[in-house]
Amino acid sequence: MYFKVAKKNFYNALSVAARAISTFSPLPAFSGIKIDAKEDCLVLTGSDSDVSIQTKLVKSEDCNLEIRDMGSIVIEAKYILEIVRKINADEIEFEVIDRCSTKISGNTAEFRINGMRANEYPAIDFSKPKECFTMEEDILRRIILQTSFATSDKETRPVLTGVNFACDGTTLNCVATDSYRLAKKTIEIKESLNFNITVPAKSLQEVVKTLEDEGEVEIAVNDKKAQFIINDTIVQTRLIDGVYPETNRLIPLTFDYELTIDAKDLLDAIDRASFIKNDGVSVIKFSLSEDECVLSSKSVEVGSSTEVLNSASFVGNRLEISCNGRYVFDAIKALSGSLVKFSLCGEMKPFIIQSVDDASVLQLVLPVRTYA
Repeated sequence: MYFKVAKKNFYNALSVAARAISTFSPLPAFSGIKIDAKEDCLVLTGSDSDVSIQTKLVKSEDCNLEIRDMGSIVIEAKYILEIVRKINADEIEFEVIDRCSTKISGNTAEFRINGMRANEYPAIDFSKPKECFTMEEDILRRIILQTSFATSDKETRPVLTGVNFACDGTTLNCVATDSYRLAKKTIEIKESLNFNITVPAKSLQEVVKTLEDEGEVEIAVNDKKAQFIINDTIVQTRLIDGVYPETNRLIPLTFDYELTIDAKDLLDAIDRASFIKNDGVSVIKFSLSEDECVLSSKSVEVGSSTEVLNSASFVGNRLEISCNGRYVFDAIKALSGSLVKFSLCGEMKPFIIQSVDDASVLQLVLPVRTYA
């Protein structure tokens, strides 16, 4: 096996594949990147068994790829990344000399490193599932960023550690919840499909890192896996087993109160009050009336804070409601637009936060009971 390739392109491709590799790999082979030199391209694969990334370097003027001998090898990811990064050359020469002994060279530098045989690397099925649709990369990025933060980080209910993608016809609903808050994004797609899958939030973070600035991403799903195909790169992930809870019944349909406020002003006010915590949680209290809107926080150990929200506008009878400050902060940060709207039903009922300019995304937060 022998090839020459532009260092920059090779290092970038290695970095993409390496993102799927876990520090605590379940199999020794999964600590390495599988490199396949084919007739007209290099195929690089990284995996931790849950997420797998395959990326191609195709012959072009840009990458100066020249393949003399085809073959396959698995090289420890941390070593090959370090070697390629530090070689001071525009081009890298890569040669498997004796079974697994590999020579990597550029200019006057030469490294020899022991690899693993390709047949020791577990077979990963990258065949494309039948249910396929496309969307703009920017839309997928927004879906992930506006929902995945609300997933649970506890494994007691595994299905809540992922984002649920449910498509009925051309309407795609993307929902995340940890049972104390909920984020929902609804978009229309071109294709008419029917599926209901839950993708691990960790996998979606790798998808976001792989997305480029513009273009389209192809998404292919079945009941076992999901693929996100971005140009010459495939990010493939297993799905989370289990039935995702019916979340529509949690979302109120009618409201008695409405608060509109500048998003930045509220974020700043919550941030100022966030150091006051009870048992590690920053609980904020909204005291709302048509005359004045006040945000306060109180702790026996620390003290208290009170701030009048001058940019707020409230409609309804007087209402006092307390909630986890971080949940509200995260929800507002995930929204776009300068004005946010709170739709409320009562003191101990879930409330909705939305951007005034974008009805496609909805954030729900459960209030907490306070005794002060």
